[in-house]
Amino acid sequence: MKEALQKIAQEAKEALQRCQDMKELDALRVRFLGKKGELTGILKQMGKLSAEERPVMGQLANEVRAEIERELSDRQAALKAQALEKQLRDEKIDVTMEGKAVSLGGKHPLTIVLDEIKEIFMGMGFDVVTGPEVEYVRYNFDGLNVPESHPSRDEQDTFYIRDDIVLRTQTSPVQVRMMEQSKPPIRVIAPGRVYRTDSVDATHSPLFHQVEGLVVDKGVTMADLRGALEAFAKGLYGEDAQIRFRPHHFPFTEPSAEVDVMCFACQGKGCRLCKGEGWIEILGAGMVHPNVLKYCGIDPYEYSGFAFGLGLERIVMRKYGIDDIRLLFENDLRFLRQFSE
Repeated sequence: MKEALQKIAQEAKEALQRCQDMKELDALRVRFLGKKGELTGILKQMGKLSAEERPVMGQLANEVRAEIERELSDRQAALKAQALEKQLRDEKIDVTMEGKAVSLGGKHPLTIVLDEIKEIFMGMGFDVVTGPEVEYVRYNFDGLNVPESHPSRDEQDTFYIRDDIVLRTQTSPVQVRMMEQSKPPIRVIAPGRVYRTDSVDATHSPLFHQVEGLVVDKGVTMADLRGALEAFAKGLYGEDAQIRFRPHHFPFTEPSAEVDVMCFACQGKGCRLCKGEGWIEILGAGMVHPNVLKYCGIDPYEYSGFAFGLGLERIVMRKYGIDDIRLLFENDLRFLRQFSE
């Protein structure tokens, strides 16, 4: 038995010295020290020894076990050190190497143009405000002097949540909220999403964006409106930009006008972009109707104001020559990357 124990100790030492990985090391532990290992098999024969031999062989077996465990521990530490050294060698980073270019996202064309519009109007002293997209009928229609018989109130044009709540059809309700909550002078723009029951095609969408503008103060005239919109057009399209007013009708402004900008492609001569007219419609505007001022608790004999509303998608499409509004909502990266380069 003594020779068998010494043989196990020698074999274990040689096997552990040759061991090259943790999996093999664990297999050797099981082979020599496991419940069915070689050392355990020898110890099961202790019952055949005389009373005098048992203590001697027991002590030798413990020494052999301790030696194998020590060899296991040393070899495990050595293998871990080798693995760490290999990992550090393989993962070494040369900080002097040129880094890989990181692909960054860019602003959406709607955001790019909206930021430009904000900058232009904030430069003229306007504040940027917002309002709820789920809106009461009293703000979306009643407060804007829209009669109950007006076709825009029909379910074919407006998304109704319930009889008195709609998805706002325009950003104009923010006008009413601002005039109810603030005393003149008021000078704000209100960008945001609006909703109408339009079918999706190249020029229509049930969801789109508007930017509403409102100024209320003493002595505000149509000339002030024209001056503000001329400054806007020049800021957006360049110093050569020109605008014109055409008579129109909106329930919430009187007088009202459609505002065109001279075609920046042909400078008024007529081309495919402006369909030969030389002018491109960009927004609607007018003087705030006295009934709207009264509804909001503002004396129309003391104060006057102007308002305008522009479709952001229309401005973006004209600015970048985009002929299909769906491109602005489909998130096609091939399209969007053109604006981030």
